[in-house]
Amino acid sequence: MTEESKGPVATEIEVRLRAALNPQQLVVTNDSAKHSGHMGDDGSGESHFTVEIVAEAFVGQGRVARQRLVNMALSDLMLGKIHALAIKAKAPGE
Repeated sequence: MTEESKGPVATEIEVRLRAALNPQQLVVTNDSAKHSGHMGDDGSGESHFTVEIVAEAFVGQGRVARQRLVNMALSDLMLGKIHALAIKAKAPGE
């Protein structure tokens, strides 16, 4: 996703994850077009995302703990703006 095509929700996801987890790698993909017309599609074009993140914060953490860290950083967005979020969280070197 280029800066020009990134919408406000995707941008906010990236900003929050960078601030909370200081990732070495972060890719936020807007998957909303794949879900157009499905439940949870609010018509904004920004309701379904995949986050691929590599961060030191995940070292020694299991899958669920890693997902919780991501969800905590995005908590209020998860309540209103994000309908679905796929998380691929890794520690460096994984």
